[in-house]
Amino acid sequence: MTYGLGILLDQGLVIAADTRINAGVDHIACMKKLHLFQQPGSHVLALASAGNLATSQAVVTLLNQRLGHPGQPGNLFEAATMFDAARIVGGTLREVMAHDAEDVEPYGDPSATFLLGGQIAEGEQALMMVHAAGNFIAADGDTPYLQIGENKYGKPILDRTMRRDLSLAEAVKIALLSYDATIRSNIAVALPIDFFIKPCDVLDPVELRRIPPNDPYFEAVRDGYAEAIGKALAGLPLPHWLDDGDG
Repeated sequence: MTYGLGILLDQGLVIAADTRINAGVDHIACMKKLHLFQQPGSHVLALASAGNLATSQAVVTLLNQRLGHPGQPGNLFEAATMFDAARIVGGTLREVMAHDAEDVEPYGDPSATFLLGGQIAEGEQALMMVHAAGNFIAADGDTPYLQIGENKYGKPILDRTMRRDLSLAEAVKIALLSYDATIRSNIAVALPIDFFIKPCDVLDPVELRRIPPNDPYFEAVRDGYAEAIGKALAGLPLPHWLDDGDG
């Protein structure tokens, strides 16, 4: 399992995924789960995955293989819109599930989910979550973020703070706090975390930014937030009814 987070802002897009994989507590490793599909000037796409690793890797492999075959169905570089790109990802996921799911199910859940974000040509940037069934939803102004995988621990801070008018830097800071909450509560999520950070209407290739263990900025944000929570808690009023002899 992993935790994937996508944030749609007026200024651009932020997509993140941690890299931990585990099969029980005695088989833990690190593997990339955020992949790029980029064609300068026309397509800048990022795809984060959660769920069955074999399923998600099969989807990513098929998508990459088909990039080199113009005219072949499933070529992301021939998608005219982000809607088309999401349909390609969903269709590829259904293809993998149809081929593998029946054989995998006796041993575990074969499903996977994806976050797809980016921009194509002159179209608008978009962020979609592709469900295990291959259908998808899109982020909008009311809900500017989407999550996959181990999402519950990191959701409260997003609900309290995330807005579309934030800067990319502010969104990255909040995203790291969302990951810190998840890492503290779930052994299946851990650093390194890969980030795709793309300004709006920029179609130049993007390089992933990795936050490794012991990253100074992550530690500063984590420790500063913990200290601020402690100060805020100390400043809150105590329950008055305990002062009245009820306790």
